[in-house]
Amino acid sequence: MIQKKGLGRGLESLLGIYETDETVKNEEPVGNGISEISLSLIDPNPKQPRKTFSQEPLIELADSIKANGVIQPIVVTKHGERYMIVAGERRWRASKIAGINTIPAIVRDLNERQIKEITIIENLQREDLNPIEMARAIRELMAEYNMTQEAVAERIGKSRSVIANILRLLSLPAEIIALIETGRLSVGHAKVIVSILDSSKQIKLANMACDNKMTVRDLEEAVKTINEPVKAKEKPTQSLELKEFISDMRRVFATKVSLSGNEQKGKISIEYYNKDDLERIYELIEKLK
Repeated sequence: MIQKKGLGRGLESLLGIYETDETVKNEEPVGNGISEISLSLIDPNPKQPRKTFSQEPLIELADSIKANGVIQPIVVTKHGERYMIVAGERRWRASKIAGINTIPAIVRDLNERQIKEITIIENLQREDLNPIEMARAIRELMAEYNMTQEAVAERIGKSRSVIANILRLLSLPAEIIALIETGRLSVGHAKVIVSILDSSKQIKLANMACDNKMTVRDLEEAVKTINEPVKAKEKPTQSLELKEFISDMRRVFATKVSLSGNEQKGKISIEYYNKDDLERIYELIEKLK
């Protein structure tokens, strides 16, 4: 028995823009604008931005549906005599695996832009897309409907910088994009690699990160080495007089004396190796006083 049916806050407010009270045949009203519709009458959206559905999580969801029913309704639109999924394809797929006949659904009369916008935003809000699917979906939304990064960010409840960083992933070579899509390379790793301008170095780093199971921190250090080559430290110029002075100190104290710096600024270190050595140096300084 379905005890509670609701939508994510962002999706619910977005659907409010397209509210309709339309009731169509083949639907069995169950209240609150939700109907039970036969799974056999529902088709997935061919333009769904999410292309891959992992089998194991689907089976886990199917087991939950067998035990508790579908808690959250899917969203569909009429497509001839059938229905097309706008949001909730994962629940529809899991319901088929669970072997149930109907699924709770909200029916909306939506145009092509509205369908695409809701489909993409629902996926983005729930983070159901892999990072590359997400980036492509955002780019498509911006290109087709002349939306800015700021507009997309506002609609899905993320900052503009997050949108910009996601879109930057599409500038990576195809080999690296494939690694991200298959889950071998994380978004964190990809964001580090994208800062490298040379594509051949990007690919080399990406493969190195995968093969050596590098952490993001390890990769950042590797990139830092590429972006900022380590410069040999220039030793301060020391005059001949200063070098002779240190040489005299070594003879007087009969131990190792080192200098870092020059006449303007620096540090002199006098080493001792045991208590007797220290007392000997102390006595020498007392005599010099």
